[in-house]
Amino acid sequence: MAVYKRPELIADAPSGYCPGCLHSLATKLVAEAIEELGQADNALNVISVGCSALNILYWSGDFLSVAHGRAPAAATGIKRTNPERLVFAYQGDGDLAAIGLAEIMSAANRGENFTVVFANNQTYGMTGGQMAPTTLIGQKTTTTVYGRDPQTTGYPMKMCELISTLEAPVYVARFALNSPKGVNDARKGLKKAFRLQMEGKGFTFIELLTNCPTNWKMTPLQTLEYMNTNTIPYFKPGVYKDKEAQA
Repeated sequence: MAVYKRPELIADAPSGYCPGCLHSLATKLVAEAIEELGQADNALNVISVGCSALNILYWSGDFLSVAHGRAPAAATGIKRTNPERLVFAYQGDGDLAAIGLAEIMSAANRGENFTVVFANNQTYGMTGGQMAPTTLIGQKTTTTVYGRDPQTTGYPMKMCELISTLEAPVYVARFALNSPKGVNDARKGLKKAFRLQMEGKGFTFIELLTNCPTNWKMTPLQTLEYMNTNTIPYFKPGVYKDKEAQA
């Protein structure tokens, strides 16, 4: 008897993600949450630029590929004209917190009724490992070869904390994908975010802490420990806003 099967929203194709990259796990969790809610035929994935764009190769459901950082703007138009659809944007940190910062903050502030899934691996993964807005202090990248210095490049941006200060968002949460508990919590959080959207409650935001073995120059196992000792202490997992629980 089968105890597990690949989500139907994920194409049966070899992965193009680097070995050990948690982007693939994040994509699978999104697909599982949507299917468990019975929304596979109704969901639309807005895919922006970056490693997240590999979803174009693996997402079997409806999707729209958009310009760098513009996923929230495109999702706004899609959801307003198709309010019955489950619409979500899947974005990385360089895409969302750098070129797309105005887009995400404006959509969240308006309380647009869609979901954003934010994969945060603290680097520009696809374009060569440059410093991202979320790169940690002291973390080495191709543009911070001695480690990020806050005196010259500022501090890592905490998107959950920023978005949760806005009035309109209804659910804002962060989960780490380097442990079974984190994975299970993330699945539950994604399902809640999608459910709230389908109930017409408003803007929901899920941040998933991921890794980048290639640009961190570590083995996959080393990246999981690095997340425990460095990523998670700074980007603390948890629910940052939940209007439903407060009601």
